Amino acid sequence: FDSENGPSPGRSPMDSQASPGLVLHPSFPQSQRRESFLYRSDSDYDTSPKTMSRNSSINSEGHTEDMIVTPFAQVLASLRTVRSNFTILANVTTPTNKRSPVTSQPTVPQATLSEETYQQMARETLEELDWCLDQLETIQTHRSVSEMASNKFKRMLNRELSHLSEMSRSGNQVSEYISTTFLDKQNEVEIPSPTLREREKPMCHISGVRKLTHSSSLSNSTMPRFGVKTEHEDALARELNDLNKWGLNIFRVAEFSNNRPLSCTMFAIFQERDLLKTFRIPVDTFVTYVMTLEDHYHANVAYHNSLHAADVTQSTHVLLSTPALDAVFTDLEILAALFAAAIHDVDHPGVSNQFLINTNSELALMYNDESVLENHHLAVGFKLLHEDNCDIFQNLSKRQRQSLRKLVIDMVLATDMSKHMSLLADLKTMVETKKVTSSGVLLLDHYTDRIQVLRNMVHCADLSNPTKPLAVYRQWTERIMEEFFRQGDKERERGMEISPMCDKHTASVEKSQV
Repeated sequence: FDSENGPSPGRSPMDSQASPGLVLHPSFPQSQRRESFLYRSDSDYDTSPKTMSRNSSINSEGHTEDMIVTPFAQVLASLRTVRSNFTILANVTTPTNKRSPVTSQPTVPQATLSEETYQQMARETLEELDWCLDQLETIQTHRSVSEMASNKFKRMLNRELSHLSEMSRSGNQVSEYISTTFLDKQNEVEIPSPTLREREKPMCHISGVRKLTHSSSLSNSTMPRFGVKTEHEDALARELNDLNKWGLNIFRVAEFSNNRPLSCTMFAIFQERDLLKTFRIPVDTFVTYVMTLEDHYHANVAYHNSLHAADVTQSTHVLLSTPALDAVFTDLEILAALFAAAIHDVDHPGVSNQFLINTNSELALMYNDESVLENHHLAVGFKLLHEDNCDIFQNLSKRQRQSLRKLVIDMVLATDMSKHMSLLADLKTMVETKKVTSSGVLLLDHYTDRIQVLRNMVHCADLSNPTKPLAVYRQWTERIMEEFFRQGDKERERGMEISPMCDKHTASVEKSQV
């Protein structure tokens, strides 16, 4: 991958040690960290007789090292403990190497151990090794190690949700919403037969793409400062002073950009990062594409509109600028992440995947009920590149276009909320495995590692509303609940079961903000 696009700035392809990486700093002590269900006991995995090797923070009140909770990393940590104990029990002197524990204690000579201590260590080591063998023997070989973690996390979350649902009616509704949204569960419903009109539509047609015309007569000399015509350019400039900050008020950007928040935000970000020059994107082509893209977001959809797309794109821009990620990603990966954020909800109809599946919609039929909307957003986003003067990637090489397309598909599909647990498991397994096997620096020198971070980055940006200033967060909350309630009204009109959090007569807005 890097051979075509060049290594990330500051990274030598021949020198893995020069690779930038994330330092895995210890987190806050247990008493200061917000409790997560991931750090509670799970009997299927926390049965090792010597959990100190994996869950060391449980055993020491002042210990700041993160608990290891993913099964594969737990097994690795236990095997390292077994190896360390063996060198003591067998009185074997071994040179320090990559298998020495990262935070190893000074080796205790066998001669200093009493017979009782020696026998106790031998028993504990054997029990630890037996525990590892038990875990390995129950692994289903056709499943990935991250899927082991995903299944564990889902089981633990289900336990939490069962407690929540027992507390109150609203708690039950919130529990049901989380379960159906984030746990990749499909409701069993009776699928209606398609009508004759639906059968006659060609399934290869990408719905939602409309013929639009935008002036392509603009040149660099006549181009507005932020790519959009507005009478409030100075006010827009003041708002976009916060372009590189978390919490940009995208609602005010929309107000001052003639309701073109996505177009002007994309233009400003690409100028800020010099991406138009790097990838030789003609400025009039860029403006034509982003305005066409913005027009394919529906203004009458309360939440999943171009405001949301602009917010996610700007949030992704800020996350990409995190000091810890400096020089980690290639320019092509940055371009792909911003493009993915911009198109990730285009032509969103304002209803959920499950609603489309339950109503036997054309989109659900086309995409076989799998990430229906996310697949559609990708199809529309890429299809628009074929419109007149819209191919912003016209000067990329064939290999670069293929790489960018693969990156964008990976990132947009990761915005399917039902994949949340799998994303979390993939990332946490990678981080914990590297924590156990390395010196505490998470090197992102392989594409598979970097795409995991990029997937989660766009996913986090998509879910970032609660981290924004309260006044902005309140507006997003009002919008998403309005969209939910509109879907609930449609379900009520059709005589369908109303989806969790979509019944305006029973849903609790406050308790929905979990």
